[in-house]
Amino acid sequence: MAPVFNSLLLSWALTKGVAAWGSLGHATVAYVAQNYLTSDTAAWAQGVLNDTTTSYLANIASWADQYRATTAGKWSAPFHFIDAEDDPPTTCDVDYDRDCGDTGCSISAILNYTQRVSDGRLSVDHTEEALKFLVHIIGDLTQPLHDEAYEVGGNDIAVTFNGYSDNLHSDWDTYMPEQLIGGYSLSDAQSWANSLIEDITSGQYKSMATDWIDGDTTSDPVTTATRWASDANAFVCTVVMPNGSAALQTGDLYPDYYNSVIGTIELQIAKGGYRLGNWLNLIYSSGIAKRDLNAEDQLQSRDRDTLPEPELVSRDIPAASRSLSRAQLAREAMGGSCCSSGKRKHAP
Repeated sequence: MAPVFNSLLLSWALTKGVAAWGSLGHATVAYVAQNYLTSDTAAWAQGVLNDTTTSYLANIASWADQYRATTAGKWSAPFHFIDAEDDPPTTCDVDYDRDCGDTGCSISAILNYTQRVSDGRLSVDHTEEALKFLVHIIGDLTQPLHDEAYEVGGNDIAVTFNGYSDNLHSDWDTYMPEQLIGGYSLSDAQSWANSLIEDITSGQYKSMATDWIDGDTTSDPVTTATRWASDANAFVCTVVMPNGSAALQTGDLYPDYYNSVIGTIELQIAKGGYRLGNWLNLIYSSGIAKRDLNAEDQLQSRDRDTLPEPELVSRDIPAASRSLSRAQLAREAMGGSCCSSGKRKHAP
């Protein structure tokens, strides 16, 4: 293989490895969500993102991962996960007060950016940023290992998948979804989304979909998002590692383990898209469409310009300061990142 191609391949692998759900999963969540937006919500989102293409949410679905990898965006790394301090496979549960770290977590980020995206005082750039974070983080929350502290969300569980040595988190994020679909382009994501939409509309998920969003309310994002995280976290005990992590470190996870979990991966991607679509509809209908237009119209443009913009909240609503747990110390060692580098090599 030519040295230049080797370099390009390594660069691709490193880029793929840092993305939660991988670019394929996040774009698929976004395409599913687009299908369930009302026409008014879709027009609002397209306006915020300045994108009227048919991929307006999918185009920015992995932005938060790219931003997190920059020096300027490193502070946002904790928003991609919540480290549930449970004990899989014996017990799985998420406790917001216990598990959301001092620098924030995915649940507090959903609270923060839900409030910000509908705040008419924010700049165009900050409103766009808030929507980009929501599209990504709601996707993150449906990946079970993004709601788990054990072995840093599976990043420290070394496994073999389809002849490659990597880690359990990367396989769930990226390599197992791509094994199913066969690619990771936007067209691959659109095709996968179309299949999941059919399952939601008239197939295997039709009877479940209403329950996925039952009780969701933008008036209490913490309770809503904690329910989503708890739902995903439960799969750590029942599907991800029902016999413990040691059982996954002998032999190859393909095909037997892969076949046992890929249905759950598809289910969670479908849930993420359906919930995201509903959440954006709720934000639009309750926070934007119902804004007091009469009061807004009374503000002269010069008065409106003098209103102070709300401070950009990088820490959201952190939990009370406390000693760091083992999992939180491990996150500190990773620079707060949710995922390892994703380097792969052929298993010996």
